[in-house]
Amino acid sequence: MDNTTIEEQRLARQKEDKLPTASWGPYLSERQWGTVREDYSKDGNAWEYFPHEHARSKAYRWGEDGLAGISDAQCQLCFAPAFWNGKDPILKERLFGLTNKEGNHGEDVKELYYYLDNTPSHSYMQYLYKYPQSAFPYDLLLAKNRKRSIQEDEFELLDTGIFNGNNYFDITITYAKIDQEEICILIEVKNRSERTAPLTVLPTLWFRRQWSPDLIKGKPDIKLLKNSEEAPKVCATHPFIGQYYLYFDQTEQLLFTENETNKEKIFGIANETPYVKDTFHTAVINNDFTIFKDKETGTKFSPLYYVRVEHGDTARFRLRLSRKKDLQKPFGQEYDNAFTNSKTEADDFYKTIIPANLSPEQTLLARRAYAGMLWNKQFYYYDVRQWLNGDIGQPPPPNERLTGRNSNWKHLNNRDVISVPDKWEFPWYASWDLAFHMIVFAYIDPDFAKQQQILINREWYTHPNGQIPAYEWSFSDVNPPVQAWAAMQVYEIDKKKRGIGDIDFLKRIFQKLSINFTWWANQKDAEENYIFEGGFLGLDNIGVIDRDTILKKGYILEQADGTAWMGMFATFMLEMALEIAQSDKTYQDVAIKYFEQYTLIAESLNTNGLWDEEQNFFYDVLKSPDGKKMPLKVRSIVGLTSFFATLYLPENILNKLGQFKHGINWFRKFCKERGLYESVIQKEEKDDSDKLISLIYLEKLQKLLYATLDEDEFLSPYGIRSVSKKHSSSYKIEIDKQLYSLKYEPGESTSMIFGNNSNWRGPVWFPVNYLIIRSLRVYYKYFGDELKVEFPSRSGNYLTLEQVAFQISDRLQKIFIKDQKATRPVYGRYNDFYQREENKDLILYHEYFHAETGEGLGASHQTGWTGLIAALINEKNENIKMDK
Repeated sequence: MDNTTIEEQRLARQKEDKLPTASWGPYLSERQWGTVREDYSKDGNAWEYFPHEHARSKAYRWGEDGLAGISDAQCQLCFAPAFWNGKDPILKERLFGLTNKEGNHGEDVKELYYYLDNTPSHSYMQYLYKYPQSAFPYDLLLAKNRKRSIQEDEFELLDTGIFNGNNYFDITITYAKIDQEEICILIEVKNRSERTAPLTVLPTLWFRRQWSPDLIKGKPDIKLLKNSEEAPKVCATHPFIGQYYLYFDQTEQLLFTENETNKEKIFGIANETPYVKDTFHTAVINNDFTIFKDKETGTKFSPLYYVRVEHGDTARFRLRLSRKKDLQKPFGQEYDNAFTNSKTEADDFYKTIIPANLSPEQTLLARRAYAGMLWNKQFYYYDVRQWLNGDIGQPPPPNERLTGRNSNWKHLNNRDVISVPDKWEFPWYASWDLAFHMIVFAYIDPDFAKQQQILINREWYTHPNGQIPAYEWSFSDVNPPVQAWAAMQVYEIDKKKRGIGDIDFLKRIFQKLSINFTWWANQKDAEENYIFEGGFLGLDNIGVIDRDTILKKGYILEQADGTAWMGMFATFMLEMALEIAQSDKTYQDVAIKYFEQYTLIAESLNTNGLWDEEQNFFYDVLKSPDGKKMPLKVRSIVGLTSFFATLYLPENILNKLGQFKHGINWFRKFCKERGLYESVIQKEEKDDSDKLISLIYLEKLQKLLYATLDEDEFLSPYGIRSVSKKHSSSYKIEIDKQLYSLKYEPGESTSMIFGNNSNWRGPVWFPVNYLIIRSLRVYYKYFGDELKVEFPSRSGNYLTLEQVAFQISDRLQKIFIKDQKATRPVYGRYNDFYQREENKDLILYHEYFHAETGEGLGASHQTGWTGLIAALINEKNENIKMDK
């Protein structure tokens, strides 16, 4: 008897059909404006070239956006609701936020919205948007944030007072699938105010504009079908995806227009037709619908509903997107059952994922984290060569672009659904973020996790020289090479779920990552001494200097983290090779090669001046053009990355791989005879014993742990800080007669390095905390209960390394869990709002967190790597044991 849930059966069919994701899902971006893809400017100023003000009027080239929207997997046909409270100057068609220059800490969405639920097949999706009944304070948010200094808090929507007195609507958008091509849609508008309030609702269906330029043959259209005995409907016809029918509740006003740029508004030239992208805005705001008389076709459509909602009441709007032309009762029992059944099926699925022994708070925290991960799947389209050259029949882009941003990535042609960090703040993929995302996805949809890891390494992503693209703002930037580690984590999670490892996946990803490893070795080891550079390496402002800019001045930055990251890369390429070698003995040769690479990196890390014997810490070393070396003594997570490259090799595995075992024993003997650094720890001085591969010996491990677990240094009440608290007094250094300084900043950044939109100089970040926790558990596998350390340092409380790992995990969870006052640290000064009955179960997964208070900072919906909280919960309360 098949005991799998209905959702698992859907995913199995999806795999059989070789589909990387469901045919319909939440693939619509939440911000297409202000992206590199839509930027055709001379100077590469994406934010100013396509601002929010243009978004309602100018047709996009490379995607679409909307509020709580969905689309097919190629974003050909899109659906999203729009709203108007009768007072705003524009329709609420998309989320509003500030650009990088407008915000005092960079770009920032200024809305209240929440991902409530989602399943991997997107059979059930739910989203909450809070819409003020007073005029949305666009100008106030812009003016206040522009005036605030870098030292001040951001001015948020809740600071405006617009939600005081509960004068807002809670708008819940729910999607329930009958099958992958049959989607029931319910929009529920609850009035939280004490007064009756008006609202206009526009559930909008439209086509992505591809007919000009001629990306498709034939123009799609949406056409009204008359004489419907039941609910009215339109037919959406597209040359590629065929026909869909949208059924909707009766209403007197139907709006049709074209997804075309309002050239008069944007360029000051006459429109060929009055039916342009923002025609709905003009009509609704001015209450003039004359233009729509007898208009029954277009590429953008919406039925219009006007309601007055009494205090406490809920208005409901029903729609159904279907392949079926003649549904007799589109909103009958089958429609109602779709929501009941889909919710039940979602609950059944998550019961198999989330451990049953959790508290209700932990269960909610994990479920909402998974929802956020799933809502942040997005269709991403970017053909760099065509973007640089421009489209046929369109004005050619400025010549400066041909040598500007991403001009050396002409091979890159992405058109896929991909996991992004945050569909508003970061509506593009980031290579090292993606690796962490897939750890979480492996629990709920391991096939998608594997597909995404292969995808980022495919020929239309990775550069011909082997470099993995960083992100669209600069594909050539260098991020930490965590892909091999993430691939092994996904493999192990999947193996334990299914009882068998996907060796084909490992072989595919191994081949791709071998090319990337070679790129690193050839490009980021300037002096060929196994000390690696990489610049900022995804850690933005963590250095006392800009770690990218200094390299352009003839300096060499010998990076403790760059070198440790490469040690980690070699470690998990080694582990991957050993796993494959158990079924294909030929991989033992390449396993020995990666062991050799690892050993050489370990030797360089420990013997070339990166370790400070007096301060017991790893530091970057700056080498000037005249050869002088200068250590940059910033105590940050840069110095803790040596934890990450650790691998436990039990003897029973080594015994299966005789060639490899012989090879490493010979190599260790060779190192010992010549006085070279040896990167293998073993308790017994004999070949037949368990082994631990580690960049650092036990003595250094204990010294680094002492600093890591010191509450006056790295250990905060909410996890591990990114910079030591010892830098509460500024660290200063003079380079070329210029003084540089760095100070511990537990909250937002006061530095303009890297746009000031994130801060690695103190706050708690989930990805590095997760890596530390995972590494401690690997060390525990080898040392067991024999090795204990003080937690916190100097406390006299000794714990095993696994117990320490779980203590750090608990501190991270504490960010989101209600305390004795029923407040969540993540919400900081806004806890009063989130203690209201209707808001008490809402959770936001921020980009990073204040190290002293736990308050959420940065991007407010970056479930991305903060979604790792779900993995941490699973690992401590294991349905799937993470221990090998």
